[in-house]
Amino acid sequence: MARILIVEDEERIASFVAKGLRSEGHVTTIAADGHRGLDEAMSGEHDLVILDIGLPGLDGFDVLEHLRAQGSSVPVIVLTARDSVSDTVSALEGGADDYMPKPFRFAELLARVRLRLRQHSSPEQTTARESLDVGGVHLDLRTRRATVDGRSVDLSAREFTLAETFMLNAGNVLSREQLLDHVWGLDFDPGSNVVDVYVGYLRKKFGSQTIATVRGMGYRFNS
Repeated sequence: MARILIVEDEERIASFVAKGLRSEGHVTTIAADGHRGLDEAMSGEHDLVILDIGLPGLDGFDVLEHLRAQGSSVPVIVLTARDSVSDTVSALEGGADDYMPKPFRFAELLARVRLRLRQHSSPEQTTARESLDVGGVHLDLRTRRATVDGRSVDLSAREFTLAETFMLNAGNVLSREQLLDHVWGLDFDPGSNVVDVYVGYLRKKFGSQTIATVRGMGYRFNS
């Protein structure tokens, strides 16, 4: 599960890409203009950026230039209607990791997203994390044990995976569909209330305020 920023001013395209990425278990944020897109990209909260060029306020080339000038190494896939060789060269030389012209097939975009995320995640980064600490909850990822304010709590394998997913995305809203897909896979009915049941289990063990319900959207682990 990755946190992906979509900087796109065409609402239809942004929604289409966001929906497709969420169905794959990713968390998405949409920025509809260049200034907000740059602020979001510089926040350090995103694992990858999908960036349009023709943006209001600040165009994509400027966003990319500012992003790299300030030292950000977040992977950027440029997605734009401009498909000339000069634009492609400008984007890649400006620091883009990939370039896709519109119209595009989502399956190809998804393949490129997976590739860039895989390339950006070095072996050191993947193995370095041995524990998670958020809001008084501690997860030891090696021993699969949990403590809350220093007090040991017993978690089933499914509860631990759900807690890990929440804590890796602390502060972000995760939909029931995302949690169902990531924690339970495809073997459960999307209409099942199993997510709600297990969130209830975690609240009893972590504290009722640990996981907030965001009406109509899903759940958020409070940091």
